[in-house]
Parts: sequence; structure tokens; C-alpha cells
Amino acid sequence: MQTVVERLLSDVRELAPAITARAGEIETARRMPLDLVAELRKLGLFRMVVPKSHGGFELDYPDRLQVLAALAAVDGTAGWTVMIGGDAPLFFSRLRRELFDRIYAAGPDVVLAGSFTPVGTADPADGGYRVSGRWPFASGCQHADWILGVAVLKGSGPAAPGAPPPIRFFVLPAREWQIEDTWHASGLKGTGSHHIKLQDAHVPAEQSFDLFADPSSIPGPLYAVPGRFIPLGTGAVAVGIAEGAIADLVNLASAGKRHLFGRTGVRESPVFQYELGQLEADVRAARALLESQAASHWRHTLAGRMSDFTLDTEGFQANAWIAAACARAVDKCYTLAGGSAVYESSPLQRRLRDVHAVTQHVTVHQRHYAGAGAMRLGLPVGHPLFGG
Repeated sequence: MQTVVERLLSDVRELAPAITARAGEIETARRMPLDLVAELRKLGLFRMVVPKSHGGFELDYPDRLQVLAALAAVDGTAGWTVMIGGDAPLFFSRLRRELFDRIYAAGPDVVLAGSFTPVGTADPADGGYRVSGRWPFASGCQHADWILGVAVLKGSGPAAPGAPPPIRFFVLPAREWQIEDTWHASGLKGTGSHHIKLQDAHVPAEQSFDLFADPSSIPGPLYAVPGRFIPLGTGAVAVGIAEGAIADLVNLASAGKRHLFGRTGVRESPVFQYELGQLEADVRAARALLESQAASHWRHTLAGRMSDFTLDTEGFQANAWIAAACARAVDKCYTLAGGSAVYESSPLQRRLRDVHAVTQHVTVHQRHYAGAGAMRLGLPVGHPLFGG
């Protein structure tokens, strides 16, 4: 009997031709077609970490990463879209239980979009907050049900030296946000990661939370410390894109690709074989580190040992290396493919742009090595995102 994960992986493989056939459409429109989003919802890809009590699968987080990587191997935009949109219950678990229940009353396939950048401002007022701001990188905002923003609390006094400013997360139904058409990007073009905007919007207090300090309203290890898990999805997408690039390169070689004036195909070239073997080892190493880090996070969560920033630092360190290793592998695939890879019709050209867009994300930034180094030296380390 198939497990949920096996069924989802099988569904991703079956849907793959329909997604790849529309790669050009996705790039041109700069968003996922709504019928494909509907298909992803139907398959249950947005309910992977929704509680079973609310109709979801409540997968162990390492299992979810398997599915994200498989989907990103088909299409980087699709993987990114499900990764972002499917994080909803991890954030919503910080809301009051009554609101969580209302959000999922109509079914488990709720899609979230938003921005983690604390560029908004929030004034306490009328049993809630008056929130204003303009947030970047709101992937999937055009098909989201709810949208999230992060704002600095006004009137709370100066933060202690070296401490981050006091912030809160705010969620509102998608219809209450303005979307600015700004996503003209080189990679992950189909994610529709536009700017979103609020102007003096009233947000009830129950629709705000502190992701890192507020208790969970939902029982279970997935929701105990969700901030630990969310960044690993970025690494899973990077691994998937790199594995997809290797598959594209193998397909190209198997189809008879030859270098200019070459007497035989690249498939028979010992140099090509060497390069392929080496880059595949690199991507296998990236996947192994992702799986190892996810397993470590999950073990510590099950044991209730996720109370400090040590594991955050390890996770961000791993993520930084994974993304960089995957980008190097995709670069090599692109180079080995030769001149044909420069055309927009080449899947490797798109993989190249997509993986380098991933490397620009805050969760995989190279600065995270500094925190890991400081920790190894016994120096104090703050939160990887807000501590330095």
C-alpha cells in the first residue's frame, strides 16, 4: 500500500509533462497558470504540513522536503510556489486556535503568500494595529488565499543594543492587499513575486503573532518551532533544480549531442563522463546534507530540544552550502551543454537562472557561515536572520 509520500511523488511524476510543456507560458506570464495551481491543490501539495485534524497530511518535515525537491526537479517555479504557499499552517499555528479553525473551515488547501522583510510599520490601535508598508518578494501573491507581512512595532521604545527591533507578523485575506506588478526578474520568473502593499490597514490583534515567541495553538512537533523548518525548503528547491539540470544534461547527451567538429557524441567522451560523474557526486552530497540536517532538526524537535539558536545556525549554515553547491553544479551542466544552452528554449538555461535566483534568498546567504564560525569558536550567536 502506498504511503502519502509515495503517492505524492507518483503524482508529481505524472503531472511533470503538463508542467514542462507550459514552461514558456509560465515564464512569459511571470506566474503559475491558475489551472496548474488548481491541479497542485487537488493533488494535496499545499496540505503537506496541514494538521490531520484539519484535513491535511501532517507529514514529517523531512518527507515534505522530498516532495519539494521532486517538484523543483520538474520545474523550479512549481517547487518554489508549493514551498512558499504550503508553509501556511506553520505560520498560522501561532494564531489563536479559533482563527486557525476558521481559516481551514472550508478545507485544507489554503495557500499563503507574503514577505519576511520587516519593512512595514504597525501602530497599536482599536484592539489591533494600523499597519502600513510595501513589502517585496511576495511569491504567489496572485493566487494566494491569505497574505503575510512583517512590521516594526511603533511606540515600543528603542531595542536593546545589538537586539533586533520589535516586530510582529500580520496576516490578512489576500483581497485586502494591493499587489504592485514589479516582478521582472531573471530567475524564478514564474513565481509572481511582486510587491504587496497596505496603507493604514486595521489588523485585529488576533491576526498578528510573534513567530519566535508566541506559543503554538496546534499540537504536534511540526508546529512546536516552525521557524526552524521553514528555511530548509529553500535548500530542497535548490537540490531539485540541480537534479533536474543533471537529468536535462543526460537527456541531451543521450539524444546525440556533439561538440562542433566532434567525431562522436559527447556521451562517448571520457572528459564529459568525468565531468558528469563529478557534478553528480556534488549534488548527491548536497542532498545528503539536506537530508541529514532535516533529520537532525526532526530528532531534536521530537525530543523537545529546539529551544536555542544552535540548530538554527546549523540549519542556515547547511542551507548556504547546499545552495552554493547546487548552483555550481547547474553552472557546470550549462557549460557542458554547449551553445544550445543559451537559447530560452533550453531547460538548462532556465535552470541556470532559477538556481541563481535561489542563491539570493536570505535563508541561503553566505553570511550565515559567519554565525556558524562564531558558534564553533564559542562566541555568542544571535538568531541567524535577526541577530546580526
